Amino acid sequence: MSEGTQGVPDVAGAAAGAAETVSSWARAGRHAGFAGAAIGVVAAGAAAGVALERLTVGRGVRRKARMALDSAGPYGSLRGTPGTAYGDDGTALYYEVDEVDDRPDGEGQGARRKRLLGALGRRSAAPTVVFCHGYCLTQDAWHFQRAALRGRVRTVHWDQRSHGRSARGHAQIEGTDPVTIDMLGRDLKAVLDAAVPEGPIVLVGHSMGGMTVMALADQFPEYVAERVVGVGLIGTSAGRLSEVAFGLPSLGVKAFHRFAPGVLKALGAQSELVEKGRRATADLFAGLVKRYSFGAPKDVDPGVARFAERLIEATPIDVVAEFFPAFAVHDKTGALAAYDGVPALVLAGDRDLITPAEHSHTIGELLPAAELVCVPDAGHLVMLEHPELVNDRLTSLVERAVAEARSRRPARA
Repeated sequence: MSEGTQGVPDVAGAAAGAAETVSSWARAGRHAGFAGAAIGVVAAGAAAGVALERLTVGRGVRRKARMALDSAGPYGSLRGTPGTAYGDDGTALYYEVDEVDDRPDGEGQGARRKRLLGALGRRSAAPTVVFCHGYCLTQDAWHFQRAALRGRVRTVHWDQRSHGRSARGHAQIEGTDPVTIDMLGRDLKAVLDAAVPEGPIVLVGHSMGGMTVMALADQFPEYVAERVVGVGLIGTSAGRLSEVAFGLPSLGVKAFHRFAPGVLKALGAQSELVEKGRRATADLFAGLVKRYSFGAPKDVDPGVARFAERLIEATPIDVVAEFFPAFAVHDKTGALAAYDGVPALVLAGDRDLITPAEHSHTIGELLPAAELVCVPDAGHLVMLEHPELVNDRLTSLVERAVAEARSRRPARA
């Protein structure tokens, strides 16, 4: 980091460095025309924030702080019994199962578990809660929710294709099929067949994971009608994502949606160069993550913010590029009718720049019996930013789903 004669960080130099990095990424995508400019619009605000931060904190200090947070934070450390399902193109899909804990309850947990499971009379009739994560994340993004439900109800956590511990999509490697939301819905069905072969199911999806849940209903409506007893849709959308502004001015929005797929494809083709650039500009990347992940970034625990950054930075740029075009054509408004007859939770942050709260309100209109929750001062990663509130609403959903599962049990002779 350059400094002036009085030891004060050179703010102009910091901003110039960030701009140079964005420019280098744009050059890597030179065949995409003005695509670099579209991406640069998104990065500009974060670059300015990074430059200001450097007034008081040196690069080395920040790097050491990130390393300390990585080693000390417990986030993403929960593990379950591993398993593998296979997509219809042979892609290996990694999942983990947390079974109901038979050990004695901690103080205050027994009553809640009794409400969740005891009323069913037998564990095999209790629902399994299946969590589907979002774009550029992994199953570990549900850390707080997994911890809250751990031992109380059976849960399944899986990594979408090309994310986390799942394999790269075979169809994408071979170039035979692009990623589609429908493909992700079929992947979810494969995971359910392997991990939850019987019994009622509660589906919970965040962002792309919510779209995956909708795609399941679109392609397997009879399965959903028979097996699903509850659904949670968090920070997601049923369509019209090509109209999202991402907090940009109108000119920037048009440029972004027009050029982003092309520049991402070009960058994905030079992934090694881009990954080096990301590592070299960790401060700029962290600023982008905070801006687009949290509604009130300054109030987020630094360990949680770094955890989110780690999850996102672990997604290779070519995977980012493969998935991005699928969102522009995503439309599953009609599929939501399959979930109209079961307990539902629709939850969003009121400062979400990725899937704005208006999209959740639209889903709520299509699921009029759903509980609609808009969380103040929350962004896209609302389950990390306000875990207690999300945990409370999810637990309530599971309790309602237990009642739904009980109502479906055949009467005893």
